Amino acid sequence: MVAWQPVDLIGDAGPDRYRAAMQAVLQDANTDAVLVMNCPTALASSVDAAKATVEAVENERRLGHKKPVVATWLSRSKVEEVRPLFAKANIPDFETPTEAIEGIMQLARYARAQAELMQTPPVMPVEHFKPEIVDASIAKTLSQGRSLMTEPEAKAVLNAYDIPTVPTKVAATPEEAAKEAARLLRGYASVVVKILSPNITHKSDVGGVRLDLTSADEVEKATRRMLSDIKAARPDAIIEGVTVQPMIHRKDAYELILGITTDHTFGPIILFGAGGTGVEAIGDTAMSLTPLDLKLASELIESTRIYKLLKGFRDRPAVDLKGLALCLVKLSTLAVHHRAIRELDINPLLIDEGMIALDARVKVEDPAIHPPVPCAIRPYPTQWEQKHRLADGSEVFVRPIRPEDERFYARFMERMDPEDVRLRMFMTVREFSHQFLARMTQIDYAREMAFIALRPDGNGDQEVLGGARFFADPDYEKGEYAVLIRSDLKGYGLGWLLMKQLISYAKSEGLKSLYGTVLSENATMLKMCRELGFNVAKESQRMKP
Repeated sequence: MVAWQPVDLIGDAGPDRYRAAMQAVLQDANTDAVLVMNCPTALASSVDAAKATVEAVENERRLGHKKPVVATWLSRSKVEEVRPLFAKANIPDFETPTEAIEGIMQLARYARAQAELMQTPPVMPVEHFKPEIVDASIAKTLSQGRSLMTEPEAKAVLNAYDIPTVPTKVAATPEEAAKEAARLLRGYASVVVKILSPNITHKSDVGGVRLDLTSADEVEKATRRMLSDIKAARPDAIIEGVTVQPMIHRKDAYELILGITTDHTFGPIILFGAGGTGVEAIGDTAMSLTPLDLKLASELIESTRIYKLLKGFRDRPAVDLKGLALCLVKLSTLAVHHRAIRELDINPLLIDEGMIALDARVKVEDPAIHPPVPCAIRPYPTQWEQKHRLADGSEVFVRPIRPEDERFYARFMERMDPEDVRLRMFMTVREFSHQFLARMTQIDYAREMAFIALRPDGNGDQEVLGGARFFADPDYEKGEYAVLIRSDLKGYGLGWLLMKQLISYAKSEGLKSLYGTVLSENATMLKMCRELGFNVAKESQRMKP
């Protein structure tokens, strides 16, 4: 939000009043930018006011008050005299107040965008996913020459990534369906029967769904009739039987659709919106590139019309929005880790204070035959997470850095000896701002890579012991590296370990060379570089592996 606080100098204001007013607002801690306007009058000189404004701005800049200043002087007769004054002082000068305000707003919007980009994302809860179950389901589907998973297989995929689904039983005959229904009806008021066929995706379109069946007899009759009708309507379809599941009654729940689709340019994309059988007619969906974090997932939810309902209104409480965002992140993780999955639909996902997936569809393709499109945003490289032992026998966990590591990295930097920081950064750093730490922890895993070593801190959390990183040039041929080890942990081989992993990663990425700049007095770092095979030369040359 931008708040404007006007300061009225009155029409007879001379240069002294302009100078004093500019000095006051530029020194005010509550002022972020200044828009100074002048409307010509017969009582004061517009040119003198401009000179005083420029003088005040330049004086305050010398004192460190370098806030943005924008001017608009409405004196057309004096414009040739005023404009060069502002140009020489690097003060933007606009012809009208509207243009000047738009100029200020461009700065405000840019600052807001930069601040949002550098926000530390919420910490992801530790999830115990079971990717091996998904891999097995994919392999089974492909081995049978199918591209579509059955509903039970699709729900098993969701369960493997901790996305809750309704219990689903498979029955090959009406009699088996009745038995399964009898068991479920001990705990639920009614059940649903759905056709089970690899050839039928949208079951309700062919009459393949029977709702709210309250007895085993009803289930048997409904199943028999359903199988007969669908065999007549779709003689080409392979019918494997039916699924029986509880009928979920949630009066205040909303129906949503969540999904994965694949774009030929951008790779896997996450879909979210209003669901149910009328999803196409309603047309309230939004998409986002993978991978998602909790902040991006929340923004995806907020971009839809149904969000206004989900956050609560009148007597309807808000749904579990945090859980919904986490569910989208799980779906994103599933899409990134299992590239054979090309399409996935959860429709509907019922949500109120909790959530549950009632139906699911998964389409897969063999990556060897149909190579996946790379993600538009490079995902976190899980495969580079490794455990190592130091010289003293203690175990450390080395992995790529993540944005949420900012809280760990702040404590790590605070424990660094100032001299070690100077040797690494070639300057003394006393304060580590959010902006500084965000630049260290928020990387793209494409042109930049950073590995950190962690271990438990004894209080149920983790602590950073050291880090190594490189930043590649635009052509991705060479990269500049840096390594920093906590001051009290030197001599344990941690720097060597991190650099070895960084070099291995650089080689796997096809980087041709790594180089770094080291102060000549940093004998420990120079010794390690030589031992790692780097050529050490003075300033004008580069270190090469």
